Amino acid sequence: MGFLEKALDKTKEVLSENADKVGQAIDKAGDIIDEKTQGKYSSTVDKVQDAAKNIVEKNRTDKGDPQT
Repeated sequence: MGFLEKALDKTKEVLSENADKVGQAIDKAGDIIDEKTQGKYSSTVDKVQDAAKNIVEKNRTDKGDPQT
């Protein structure tokens, strides 16, 4: 297992163990972007937030499953 594979595995582990905190950070980041852009990109920011949360949630539920 190479360095990048180990780093990816560790990242997934940390995301899985802290999924709630990561979700809150995603929300907060989106709120800051909306505030700074005066809501101009609100719909795009919401889509990105949802996609990021889906990735975090997928890694939470797939924890321990082998990659294919």
